[in-house]
Amino acid sequence: MKVIEDNFKEHFKENTYIALGSFDGLHLGHMSLINKTIRLARNNRAKSMVFTFKNHPLMTINPDLAPKILMDNQSKIDVLRNMGLDIINMVNFNEELMKIGPEDFVIHLLNNYRAKGFVVGFNYRFGYKNLGDVNLLKKLSRVYKFHLSVIDSVKYKGQIVSSSIIRAIVTDEGDMKKVNKLLTRPFMIQGKVMHGKQLGRKLGFPTVNLDYDKKFVIPKGGVYYTMVGLDGKIFKGITNVGYNPTTYDNKLSVETNILDFSGDIYDRNIKIYFIERIRDEVKFNSLAELADQLKKDKVYVSKKTGN
Repeated sequence: MKVIEDNFKEHFKENTYIALGSFDGLHLGHMSLINKTIRLARNNRAKSMVFTFKNHPLMTINPDLAPKILMDNQSKIDVLRNMGLDIINMVNFNEELMKIGPEDFVIHLLNNYRAKGFVVGFNYRFGYKNLGDVNLLKKLSRVYKFHLSVIDSVKYKGQIVSSSIIRAIVTDEGDMKKVNKLLTRPFMIQGKVMHGKQLGRKLGFPTVNLDYDKKFVIPKGGVYYTMVGLDGKIFKGITNVGYNPTTYDNKLSVETNILDFSGDIYDRNIKIYFIERIRDEVKFNSLAELADQLKKDKVYVSKKTGN
C-alpha cells in the first residue's frame, strides 16, 4: 500500500476509486465503505484510495470543538494495509484546503487523482463550511460523469454505528465488549511508560504508568481486563483508569499490572488493548482491602482465555 500526504499537488497516471471521509476508528460502517471502494477499483482495473485527514479538520477550524480521537494515524494505516487498499492519502487539513468550495474540491479529486468514482457515507459533507453534501455529489456525478456509491448507515443491534457514538460508549459507559464489536478490533491506547508512585509494587502488584496523549479518547474510570503489547509480544493485564481514590491522587492515570512479566520498561512504548470492564474504581478503607481486591482481579483475568 502506498502512503502519501498530498494536498492536490500530485497527478496520478492511473485511474482511482476513492473513499472519502475522516474514518476515525475505522468502525463497521467505515469498513463496509472501504471494502466497497476496493471492490469497485478491482472490478474496473483501477487503484483503490482512501482520502482522509492527517489531522482532525476541527483542529484547524475551531480547536475548542475538536473531539478526542479514537485511533492514531499509524494504526489506521496498518488496518488499511491489511484490507488490501492500494493508496491512503493522509491530507493535511489547513486553511488553504478549508477554503476550497465543494465543486472545486470534487474537480481537484477528478483531475489530480484521475478519479472515476467516489464512495461516501450517507451523511458525508465536504468543501468550504461543509456546504457540500450527498445531494450535491449526485448532481456533480451527472455533470462530470463519475460513479457515485452512497453507503447507507450500518447498524448494530438497532443503533447506527458512528465514531461519535463509539466515543460516547468508551467515555460514558466503558463497555469495551460493545466498543470492540463496533470497531472490529480491540480499542487501544499507547504511550511511554513513565515513573509513578510505585505504590503497586509495595502492595505486590507492580504497575506501569502510561504517559498517554491527551488528544485521544480515554475509557471511563474503572478497572479493565486488558492485553498489553510490548516488543511484539502480548501479555494479559489489569488496567486501572482513574484517580486512585484510596490514595487520594488528583491526576487521572492509566496504570497497568502486566501479568507474568517482570523487568524495567521505563520510557518504553507499550500498547494497551481494552478487552472488558471488570468493575468501578472503588475507595477502600485500607491498603490491605485494596490488595485483597487486586488479588481477586488477578484471579479473574488469569482465568480469561480466547481473547
